[in-house]
Amino acid sequence: MRSIDLNSDLGESFGAYTVGTDRKLMQYITSASVACGWHAGDPVVMKETVAAAKAHGIGIGAHPGYPDLMGFGRREMKLLPDEVYAYVLYQLGSLHAFTQAAGVHLQHLKPHGALYNQACKDDQLAGAICRAARDFDRDLIILAPYASAFRGAAEELDLPFAAEFFADRAYRPDGSLVPRKEAGAVIRDPALACRRVLQMAQEGTVECMDGTILSMRCASICVHGDNEAALETVRMIRSTLEANGISLRPMKELL
Repeated sequence: MRSIDLNSDLGESFGAYTVGTDRKLMQYITSASVACGWHAGDPVVMKETVAAAKAHGIGIGAHPGYPDLMGFGRREMKLLPDEVYAYVLYQLGSLHAFTQAAGVHLQHLKPHGALYNQACKDDQLAGAICRAARDFDRDLIILAPYASAFRGAAEELDLPFAAEFFADRAYRPDGSLVPRKEAGAVIRDPALACRRVLQMAQEGTVECMDGTILSMRCASICVHGDNEAALETVRMIRSTLEANGISLRPMKELL
């Protein structure tokens, strides 16, 4: 692997509440998934995040979630596929208003939180999300785990797909993420996150929480913007990858 994308979920502040250190993270990442106002973010935050990402030359993606501000989009909901389609298309349109005004294009779509996790295992939900992407812009890259329902849905609809690796989350042997409520699910040690990323980039594997070694090759690495160690983690990941001859580029340049 000679080039890879480094992404983070940004724009998750809301009104008077600040989440993450977006401007500082943008110095190191190559793509940003921007909250669309339902699980986090608001119109002012969306506008400012898009403008800052443009200034840093970062690929901009939509990060739609469930309508769950109080739960930060991490509580599961039971919705029909047609409802999920409408919710995602609505949020794509919302962020698109700001990217169009700024003169930039949306690069990718990455669902957030519970919507992301549920759709990874549900063909109908993944299909609904991918249909919304297709009907919005069939060049929109679907960013999701390789071992998920998203890959099949994207292939069926002939949509570009980029597999994502989580630097700051623990994995199960089936390739799914360890639920946040379990101890050790979130990795807050930047050095450990960095070692995991380098192993994936060089060897195509990751060590799961139970010690299982899982094959995994991904085009993009994610560090969650709301992780308190996010800034140090992305800084260390970038410097380590570059020191090992691996360049950082937006995912649109890798596919």
